[in-house]
Amino acid sequence: MLRFAVVGIDHGHTFDHVKGLLAAGAEFVGYCPQTSVPALLENFKKTYPDTPQIDRDKIFADPSIDVICIAAIPRDRAGLAVRAMKAGKDVMTDKPGVTTFAQLEEVKRTVADTGRIFSICFSERHCVRSAVKAGKLVKEGAIGTVIQTLGMGPHRLQLPTRPAWFFDPEQFGGIIVDIASHQVDQFLFYTGSTSGEVVASSVGNFGMSDKPAFQDFGEVLLRSEKASGYVRVDWFTPEALPTWGDGRLTILGTEGYIELRKYIDIAGRPGKDHLFLVNGTEMTHIDCSGEKLDYFDAFAADVRDRTETAMSQAHVYEVCRLSLEAQSRAARLGHR
Repeated sequence: MLRFAVVGIDHGHTFDHVKGLLAAGAEFVGYCPQTSVPALLENFKKTYPDTPQIDRDKIFADPSIDVICIAAIPRDRAGLAVRAMKAGKDVMTDKPGVTTFAQLEEVKRTVADTGRIFSICFSERHCVRSAVKAGKLVKEGAIGTVIQTLGMGPHRLQLPTRPAWFFDPEQFGGIIVDIASHQVDQFLFYTGSTSGEVVASSVGNFGMSDKPAFQDFGEVLLRSEKASGYVRVDWFTPEALPTWGDGRLTILGTEGYIELRKYIDIAGRPGKDHLFLVNGTEMTHIDCSGEKLDYFDAFAADVRDRTETAMSQAHVYEVCRLSLEAQSRAARLGHR
């Protein structure tokens, strides 16, 4: 049985990692309680009261632990991943897996030297049932050849709950690296592109003049040999919306299109994971709430079989590269 531990409890996505691996039949052996968000740790303790807290050094030194899950402060994730891989463990990290080009190169060298897996759990695809269903429909040819993706990732600021690092681009990587990496992943995946280029990008601070380094808006225009993609991310979810963000994705094909309303349908349908399919033969709404999330099973199989079925290593690197490039090249908007 695959055995895993958690190092770095600084973002709520850690719950997705644990829940997903447990559902895949893995054993949760312990976690390091070090955190910058005490309330998150308390919730973690309540959710997994029987799982022991273990010193970080002991986790890395334990040869019986196969996988380290990381949702630390973004700046620290690559370093922890490198340490884990050098200790003979595979890694599942929250996005962003890296925040600098130097970190990306160090991760690539470490993977090459150790043969370990460095996987980023892009939760807006891997943990969203409608996104899984969309991938199957695209593969089946339901909308023909995909020629463009339009991804939107709005988030609620929830200012009182945010730690100090949240407002420091050096620590969170910038809004494109931090949030838009989700949409970059989706662009490559749904268009079947192995590489891409950043045509244009911008970041802005429109709502927080008291924190001038913060970025509450970002956009990217992407292109590959197969398709184009547009990404918009922000921290402007209104308080009246009953969830953290109205995340959407539109996938345009030569014979139709798919729209995902991932977390809410403001038109009134209850629940989340709404998929709309329009092509030459049908115009339909699909409730994807029963769709199976297959990333975690595939990741566990990759750890066992040394394969790349959950996501290729090259794909992970390209998402990181494009996100870093878009962030580094971004024009600055709003408060300067």
